Amino acid sequence: MTKTLQNLGNARILLSNDDGIHAKGLSVLEEIAHQLSDDVWIVAPESEQSATSHSLTLRRPLRERKLDDKRYSIDGTPTDCVLMAMKYLMADQVPDIVLSGVNVGANLGEDVIYSGTVAAAMEGAILGARSIALSLRPDDQDESLFHWDTVAKFGPEVITKLATWDEPGNLLFNVNFPGIPVEKVKGIKVCAQGHRDEGTTVVEGNDPSGRPYLWVGQFVSHHTSVPNADLTAIAEGYITITPLKYDLTDKELLIKMGPLFP
Repeated sequence: MTKTLQNLGNARILLSNDDGIHAKGLSVLEEIAHQLSDDVWIVAPESEQSATSHSLTLRRPLRERKLDDKRYSIDGTPTDCVLMAMKYLMADQVPDIVLSGVNVGANLGEDVIYSGTVAAAMEGAILGARSIALSLRPDDQDESLFHWDTVAKFGPEVITKLATWDEPGNLLFNVNFPGIPVEKVKGIKVCAQGHRDEGTTVVEGNDPSGRPYLWVGQFVSHHTSVPNADLTAIAEGYITITPLKYDLTDKELLIKMGPLFP
């Protein structure tokens, strides 16, 4: 179980992501982490691993590459990276906190099921560290634009409050930053995971030789506005924080199903 931290000055922090070791979001998160602690480690995928969810590499060996002191890449998934860090590279003193991100693109609603960013944080929680997944939504008007200054401004406060909160347990949080400049951010909201009205699209096409193919398309962004949901709050200009857990049991149905198998 994680220990309660009074401050982050002496905390050991592990960073990972699913966008890869050279991703912009990881460098932004590294800058934030170094503001909070002098003991920052980075163990991230060698290449992009978006939407790999909580997958592990089981049918081939993994290889580590040391890039610098406390900085490694792994030729595997985000979950592989956190597992290798906590069970091998940092096994002598495991991290107090795992930070995953900052993802290029939000992880809201059903995104958390597919997200390698969230999975890396979840693996950290499973292995005993307080863990936070962080993602940045693209600009509301220009999807090629990302307001990293918004993350840099509010990230330290969000991470510090979540990491030093005196609630016991291996806590897991999903943080999303809106796609707007600093001055337009309305505040920070703790809210529930939202729900989109539809799922992912499937695109049909033909390759250059004329053979048909199917391609997994974009997530449908439309959702019904529900109070206190992450999809609603971020659309309103708030930074969202959603507490998650890896116990997927539907507790209400568990009780109702009792009479089916007495």
